[in-house]
Amino acid sequence: MAKVALDALLPREDFDGDETPSSAKKKESFSISDLREDDFFYLTLRKPDFQRETNEWTPQKISGLIKSFIYGELIPAVILWRSKSGYNFVIDGSHRVSSLIAWINDDYGDGAITKQSFNGMVPEELIQMGERTRKLVEKEVGKYADYQLALKFPERVSDEIQRNAKNLGSIAVQLQWVEGDADVAEASFFKINQQAAKIDPTELKLIKSRKKANGIASRAIIKGGKGHQYWDKFSEEKSKEIKSLAEEINKSFFLPKLKNPVKTLDLPIGGKGYSSQSPLLIFEYVNTVNGVGSGEDVENDESGDDTIKFLKKSRKISNLINSTHPSSLGLHPAVYFYSKTGRHKTASFFAVTEFLIELERKNKLNYFTDNREAFEETLIEYDFINQQILRHYRSSSKAVPHIKNFMITLLDELSDNGKELAIKNTLKHEDFKFLKMSDDVSEDTESEDFSSAVKSATFITEALLNAIRCKICNSRIHVNSITIDHKDRKKEGGLGGRDNAQLAHPYCNSTYKN
Repeated sequence: MAKVALDALLPREDFDGDETPSSAKKKESFSISDLREDDFFYLTLRKPDFQRETNEWTPQKISGLIKSFIYGELIPAVILWRSKSGYNFVIDGSHRVSSLIAWINDDYGDGAITKQSFNGMVPEELIQMGERTRKLVEKEVGKYADYQLALKFPERVSDEIQRNAKNLGSIAVQLQWVEGDADVAEASFFKINQQAAKIDPTELKLIKSRKKANGIASRAIIKGGKGHQYWDKFSEEKSKEIKSLAEEINKSFFLPKLKNPVKTLDLPIGGKGYSSQSPLLIFEYVNTVNGVGSGEDVENDESGDDTIKFLKKSRKISNLINSTHPSSLGLHPAVYFYSKTGRHKTASFFAVTEFLIELERKNKLNYFTDNREAFEETLIEYDFINQQILRHYRSSSKAVPHIKNFMITLLDELSDNGKELAIKNTLKHEDFKFLKMSDDVSEDTESEDFSSAVKSATFITEALLNAIRCKICNSRIHVNSITIDHKDRKKEGGLGGRDNAQLAHPYCNSTYKN
């Protein structure tokens, strides 16, 4: 179910040293007016820079929370910690607070506060979800602006809004405060959040890597160099380079935008850019291409140099996968990273990444290109094989090395024995004897309507048959990796006329052909 991105409504900030040495009594609750954009209390609210994205609630849940507040129903207390710098950090309750902020300031991930965070360039999918949420809240609750009107101009609003508006001035949400220094506050955050909705192990690593090169690089890529600046302590020159590299990698991963059902082969290699899974995908990718093992620790990056190195290596491999860089193989996402039903295959994404790293390390990219057409036709025909491997090993992380090895074995069999025998011989290998030549998963349905998966599968199957192909290796070309090749080379007198132009992958054009 689609979720609403409210992450920009509470700014992020790094925890600082000690608790404020103040004898002043802290607020015991906050009222609705405390969350207006220009209110002192709202302007001091922060969330820890390592906290998860505030994007896990549906429009229905946001509307329900606002309705509960208006009707005076019980809302769990929000837990805060006051920092030495005077900020009030939300330790627990960011979704609850952000939902009320969204209603009061008319910003459901698409309003003025969010636009400022994105430098005015809010992604289209966030705008669409924001408008959908706004319409639901206005239907079920009403606009906050109407509640403001109710007491001065009651004739302009409904009777229900008039009644509820009178209660808003006396309704408040209870506050609890964590006492102690930053270490105590951080420990409280992890304890509370592990009890409520246990943090995924990979996500926990990302959170704890917020000052390390892999964590900073990942967060920069996820937001395309925008949002909270985890790298702002580095020099201006290095910060600028980090933002530039991150934006470039983000575009290579998440453009064009993914829409369901799939009605185009112009798919992004990384799936949806603003999903709960994208931060984990990027973090694992950054670690993979930089050779950071699952149990390996990375030192804190004090200067920004290591973050830039991580980003450059990440860009090098993303360029190899799909871009217009001369090194790019231009792998078509519909062939390598999506099922026939349009689902992004995370395990396949990492397996292909490791597969390419190995090919490059062994200087076998030409070898791959020699057999690429048959290799890709086999992947398409036996699309279900990767899913069988995934089911057999029962987790993406465990399946990845086996999917990679399957591709390496298949490529060698194609080179040695040709397409007819390759898949049969591959399945005879000891590691792959559990695989079947056909998929045994039932697709039966009792519905008269076509599901999104069926619509996507119908389009993808037909579109792949008619996709544009590279004139050098005869494999499919993606929109992000099109180059125009001289049939007759310029150095051999070839001219730039239409009759001498052909479409080609960057690598085929710049390296393989030569």
